[in-house]
Amino acid sequence: MPLHLPARNKYPGNNCRVTGRRSNKFGAVVTVVDGIRFASKREATRYAELTLLQRAGEIHALELQPVFPLVTVCATTGEVHQVAVYKADFSYQDSTGCVIVEDVKSPATKKNAVYRLKRKMVEASYGITVTET
Repeated sequence: MPLHLPARNKYPGNNCRVTGRRSNKFGAVVTVVDGIRFASKREATRYAELTLLQRAGEIHALELQPVFPLVTVCATTGEVHQVAVYKADFSYQDSTGCVIVEDVKSPATKKNAVYRLKRKMVEASYGITVTET
């Protein structure tokens, strides 16, 4: 059953809709594509692009909202403690088998100190590079 799209929807295809609710202080609008809720129109658009790439065989193992626990080791006791979690928007493998981790960010959210710290921690802990789109 096709979804009826509002006139303000700027995204191609008949499988996405804009809910019209503001989701955060940066003004991102919650958008639903293929029954999946995304925090912003940009994230929903990127998902649509990645699903097309996966269907074409350019990428595989597309994962939504992969979670990376951030842990520390106590210097005195050696105990490991989870102190935070980094949740990226997407991860997938490209045609060469490299794992790509992506986060869709606006210029305002790229400047967020907590986001930058968590991104640096996950890159150092897991030996990956987070791509911002």
